[in-house]
Amino acid sequence: MKIAVTHGEVGAEAGRDEQDVLMQAAAVSRGLASLGHEPVAIPVSLNLSAAVQTLAELRPAMVFNLVETIAGKGNLIHLFPALLDALKIPYTGAGTDAMFLTSNKLLAKRWLAAAGLPTPAWFTASDMDEGLPIEGPWLIKSVWEHASIGLDEDSVLFGADRNRLLAEMDARRGALGGTCLAEAYIDGREFNLSLLAGEGGPEVLPPAEIRFDGYPPGKVRVVGYRSKWEEGTFEFANTPRTFQFPAQDAPLLSQLKELARKCWKIFDLRGYARVDFRVDKEGQPWILEVNANPCLSPDAGFSAATLRAGLTFPDVLTRIIRGCPQLK
Repeated sequence: MKIAVTHGEVGAEAGRDEQDVLMQAAAVSRGLASLGHEPVAIPVSLNLSAAVQTLAELRPAMVFNLVETIAGKGNLIHLFPALLDALKIPYTGAGTDAMFLTSNKLLAKRWLAAAGLPTPAWFTASDMDEGLPIEGPWLIKSVWEHASIGLDEDSVLFGADRNRLLAEMDARRGALGGTCLAEAYIDGREFNLSLLAGEGGPEVLPPAEIRFDGYPPGKVRVVGYRSKWEEGTFEFANTPRTFQFPAQDAPLLSQLKELARKCWKIFDLRGYARVDFRVDKEGQPWILEVNANPCLSPDAGFSAATLRAGLTFPDVLTRIIRGCPQLK
């Protein structure tokens, strides 16, 4: 098939998080070519009419959608699948509704809570339960932006009262891409569970834990921007991923897998996804985020999980394509 590999246009001043999509597009294009397809990379900007014209001229059989941002804005992520729906072009990954719901952390948390799934308590400046206990640390994070943008250990506030939390959210709006929220900080272990479409439904790939090796007492444990993108930093060097667990973790891993499957179902995900968890000191898992289009770069967590499962990258691409309902 002729397949358009679409990604957000990357500006010259873009950070590592945005530039990474170019690595994804290159890897996916190589993988598709190895399967006998004809990939054509297409950058997508706010000029959606240009994308429409390019697609009309190309006439691809389908789109492999890697668009994570448009004009560097995560809150526009759903525009491109909505455009493809209007054009009736089949595309990989989550549909428009699922992309919107999971990318907006507030909506995602409300859906999780409504489904009875555990997610940390939260509030925003405009939506704050007066009866919500404020004691305990809170994490200030973006509602829309992913890739840990604006997230580091100073995002966790200890001993803050209601007024200070509101003031911090207001002060950090610019750095966090607009709307932000305060989420109860869970001090514990961090897990990523990747899912991949299969013949009988989603397959949960081997669970991964992000460890905080060498963290001194008192250093806040968050998988922030430095941990993901800034090579040479303490955080980058000391947050390794592991797939090896002691036997006593088996019940916990089974519980995490079941929660990941439930997230796939309630958000109507397809193709591939990743669910991020924190597990507190009592062993209670909490769903942090549902990522409907996790990074496919060779060094990313999703690819590491597929390799752990014994899958080649072409295998993964084939299953993602087969998970596209418009092709059936």
